[in-house]
Amino acid sequence: MGVLNVGTAIGLWMALTTGLSMYFLPYRNVITGNLVVTNLLIFNNLNILISICEVCLGLNIAFIKEDYQKLRETYKGKEAKACVAYLTMPLTVAQVFDPKTWSKMWSTYALYDPSYQNHESFGFFIDFGNGMSTVLPCVLINAAMVLPDMVSPLLVGCVGLAVYW
Repeated sequence: MGVLNVGTAIGLWMALTTGLSMYFLPYRNVITGNLVVTNLLIFNNLNILISICEVCLGLNIAFIKEDYQKLRETYKGKEAKACVAYLTMPLTVAQVFDPKTWSKMWSTYALYDPSYQNHESFGFFIDFGNGMSTVLPCVLINAAMVLPDMVSPLLVGCVGLAVYW
């Protein structure tokens, strides 16, 4: 098993995005230098990753359907093993940036909820729509925490209220 796999790629994303945000976070500022802001950064960075995966769901639904059929045959009654196999799947650096790598998440999840391999289902539309609408507001909120003097608090409050409603 290689060092770089889906699980470690997720961990690296969280460490790099949250670590860089926290590095630039003005901790001397009482508004941004607190545990609530730190936790919101962690949440937002995880939310950005999930949203990117949700975009991959919508853009690669044909691949997900095909892969789901293969996984269903291979892991029938052993769905948890499919999850472990996905998370420990060795990756090259190029595969980390390949949308099909992250689409495989959905074909694996579809073993538990087959609606995620069906482009006509409610779950598919909700998650694909969430992915399309969540990345930019999360980036804006992260920017507001790291650069509080550069972003309007009113804008961030309104966008945050709309996104997290």
